[in-house]
Amino acid sequence: MGSQVSVDVRGVHVVIVGGGFGGIAAASQLQALSVSFTLVDMKDSFHHNVAALRASVETGFAKKTFISYSKSFKDSFRQGRVVEIDLKNQTVLLEDGGVLPFSHLILATGSTGFFPGKLNQVLSQQDAIQAYEDMVKQVQRSQSVVVVGGGSAGVEMAAEVKTEYPDKEVTLIHSHVALADKELLPCVRQEAKEILLQKGVRLLLSERVSNLAELPFNEYRECISVQTDKGTEVAANLVIVCNGIKINSCAYHSAFESRLASNGALRVNEYLQVEGCSHIYAIGDCADVKEPKMAYHAGLHANVAVANIVHSMKQRPLKAYKPGALTFLLAMGRNDGVGQISGFYVGRFMVRLAKSRDLFVSTSWKTMRQSAA
Repeated sequence: MGSQVSVDVRGVHVVIVGGGFGGIAAASQLQALSVSFTLVDMKDSFHHNVAALRASVETGFAKKTFISYSKSFKDSFRQGRVVEIDLKNQTVLLEDGGVLPFSHLILATGSTGFFPGKLNQVLSQQDAIQAYEDMVKQVQRSQSVVVVGGGSAGVEMAAEVKTEYPDKEVTLIHSHVALADKELLPCVRQEAKEILLQKGVRLLLSERVSNLAELPFNEYRECISVQTDKGTEVAANLVIVCNGIKINSCAYHSAFESRLASNGALRVNEYLQVEGCSHIYAIGDCADVKEPKMAYHAGLHANVAVANIVHSMKQRPLKAYKPGALTFLLAMGRNDGVGQISGFYVGRFMVRLAKSRDLFVSTSWKTMRQSAA
């Protein structure tokens, strides 16, 4: 894209809020086009959280999942917390008093959730890696592990623990009958269930943990009593929660209060422009697009947003984003998986080759133009 496009960039400066999958994809493309930009994030490193669950069970894996922003983007990266977006003056205000003016704004704030699937603390790269190495030790100490939530993250978490430590007792508790995301093909969801059963995971379906507020998370204990609304009691050493993902709207909530969907995502038009703001784009989890929240989709959104910024500068027609048939791969440990590509079922061997081995870690290092750790 970069070598073929000549763009008049005078007076153009793009601010990208959030350095997740969408944010780094947009930054990388703007860098290739020599368009002035600032990527701002609270952390000093990109977290490839698609592999966070593997990093929780396998010693030494976490270092592959954190990639320095400043090494990739140099002075175009600013570490800080966004506290306000001033639409009138077209500036982003930071907690430390910094002011970032923009001609165009890309909001890519992502979502928050429980550790280890998400890392919400602001930690240095080294401390973040250590947090996952500490989690590995908690898993290793535990003979009985309970995973709460049987969406895709919970399914993958249970599979990761049971693959790495086949002798451990792993129980997955899910409030619905079918596992994984509802947008997946029924045959994919059924095969995910069968793989877990083959691995020896105990499934408690249509049951909800009733004493969740009283339980310690991610910490080894001699005996944790996990109780469900159906009266089932499971004795565990470790409880890992894999549900409760929420849109991270705190950076933009006050500025765009009238343009928010009920879940906090930003309402956008077909060009991924925030309603009523032709110079502001929302991508990834914080964009109210009717499709599952996935890293893959965030990258596709970034392509459209950057293309439209370029097209608007050249007064060309804008590119519409059209959600396609769903591509969704579930890694069931490093040696198995199941999923679909463009709405069609793909077998376990294909998923193992495509995702399960390295969980797309190498793709993020390539996007950041760095050599893997």
